[in-house]
Amino acid sequence: MKNDVIVVGAGAAGLMAAGTAARNGRRVLLLERNPRPARKVMITGKGRCNVTNACSLLNDLIANVPVNGRFLYGAFSRFMPADTMDFFEEQGVPLKIERGNRVFPVSDRAVDIVDALCRYAAHPNATLTQGRATRLILEGGRLSGVQTQEGEQFLAPKVLLATGGLSYPGTGSTGDGYALARQAGHTMIEPRPSLVPLEAHEGWCSELQGLALKNIAITVRDADTYRVVYEDFGELMFTHFGLSGPVILSASAHMREMRRGKYEVHIDLKPALDEKQLDARLQRDFLKNANRVFANSLGELLPRKLIPVIVRLSGIAPGLKVNQVTREMRRRLAELIKDLPLTVTGFRPIEEAVVTSGGVSTKQIDAKTMQSKVLPGLFFAGELIDVDGYTGGFNLQIAFSTGHLAGASV
Repeated sequence: MKNDVIVVGAGAAGLMAAGTAARNGRRVLLLERNPRPARKVMITGKGRCNVTNACSLLNDLIANVPVNGRFLYGAFSRFMPADTMDFFEEQGVPLKIERGNRVFPVSDRAVDIVDALCRYAAHPNATLTQGRATRLILEGGRLSGVQTQEGEQFLAPKVLLATGGLSYPGTGSTGDGYALARQAGHTMIEPRPSLVPLEAHEGWCSELQGLALKNIAITVRDADTYRVVYEDFGELMFTHFGLSGPVILSASAHMREMRRGKYEVHIDLKPALDEKQLDARLQRDFLKNANRVFANSLGELLPRKLIPVIVRLSGIAPGLKVNQVTREMRRRLAELIKDLPLTVTGFRPIEEAVVTSGGVSTKQIDAKTMQSKVLPGLFFAGELIDVDGYTGGFNLQIAFSTGHLAGASV
């Protein structure tokens, strides 16, 4: 059977693109390097799959894509989160909305999302074949198909690249699409990690490994200018290397030109209390524990694992009786609780990032069709493009919206 289009990569964007193209009458060959499609989707949301964000306004959706968000105006307009939700409901996957408008399958099983996408792509006009595309076939400067690592050639006048980035390479995201795009003459924005944990200078982070703090606030500052780069409220987790968790992943998307010491993260452990309210709370706790030593007086205020670190950083002798803690000591303690500072030394490796920032330059892609401005017949979708959003379902929405638009355009 002669193919109208070859879709390279059967992830979220590729499956959406293949199914959409097939339903528009195109004969589609879906080429996937792995034995099973959508391996990265299987691990998103800790295996629960945060499939989209129930964001109803287009401008709000674009605002949650800090890198080249305006480029996605056309793709988002054609396929909004409400369309994504309708799509999966129609595919037999009931959804639910959780905190922050995050949308998950009711089953909490990412495999249900994968199965739905595979069903959508399993159209009579579409064929799924295993193979790793390593070269575009160009004849007289015209695109005519792809060649696999094994030398097998698949022919079609149009090729749609949806190969992902460099994050989680075990799922197949090893940058194959970058080489294919370069072969076509595209400019690549240097890939870097986004939505990635942060390494910190402070050694005490390793003492807190595994400790998750909910309902905290963070402020990220540029250490040179002390300008606020990002603020958020939610959950973070300490690791042996530094910090992770939703607010940290989102913060990382704002950290450009990363270098050791460029950024500081300030944690407010009690954002619901202002300084006066926190001081009053400390006085009540100290009165209740007047005859205990300082190190044993914070059990009702802070997580047990965090107390030794806070005690040490406060400079107050752990064996000092609570009734001997001075007003100045209490003030320093309150300041530390409201502003626990860490110095960022760098991102974790790109392999640990949720998504890859960088990729094919949006300046060389037609935002109305996802077609290359450099090589007619070449299309792009998903993480391969230089766009990335915050955590909370926005990156999968990018995959679905660009995949749907590219699939309809071919």
